[in-house]
Amino acid sequence: MYPSVKSFCESIIKDFVYIPDERKVILTKISSYVKNQLTDKKSVRLIYICTHNSRRSHLGQVWAAVAARYYNVKNVHIFSGGTEVTAFNSNAINALKRLGFQIEKLSSGNNPLYQVSYSGEEYVNCFSKVYADAGNPAENFGAIMTCTDADEKCPVVTGADIRISTPYQDPKIMDGTAIQDIEYDNRCRQIALECLFVFSQVT
Repeated sequence: MYPSVKSFCESIIKDFVYIPDERKVILTKISSYVKNQLTDKKSVRLIYICTHNSRRSHLGQVWAAVAARYYNVKNVHIFSGGTEVTAFNSNAINALKRLGFQIEKLSSGNNPLYQVSYSGEEYVNCFSKVYADAGNPAENFGAIMTCTDADEKCPVVTGADIRISTPYQDPKIMDGTAIQDIEYDNRCRQIALECLFVFSQVT
């Protein structure tokens, strides 16, 4: 793992104590699902879902992958998707870059493919897609709903073993303002903290 990413993880796990108890109850449902899958000798597959698959769901996908690596939880596969297709937002990309992720744009067009690396050999491929995209699992996965809009539009996620709602405030509300980067950094940190908490409970 890149030293900057690892150092960030080490710096925030001490803040688990500040996650509200009611929030921990929800997050522990994800931990329990992961543990149960591993106990049953099954692959763990999680899809982080928000409406546009542009910000929060991608941050969830990236940080869940990092958290699994940080806590050495094996056989975990992380995906993301939305109810609509847009593009991986540049402000969310920049928030990850500021923490030391190496991000390479692999294609052009309105919805480019990005490789988000958190170590010399480990990375997440990110682009906007619907959650039922052919590249995502169609069954036997946990659906993590990261926004209230997608949560309301998808009361049932077809094929999911479990559906867990963990909504985050959309950093988009501060786009174009003086505190835009602060808002994205805060949301990135919150999602990182909660993903790390989830996988800390698995081990």
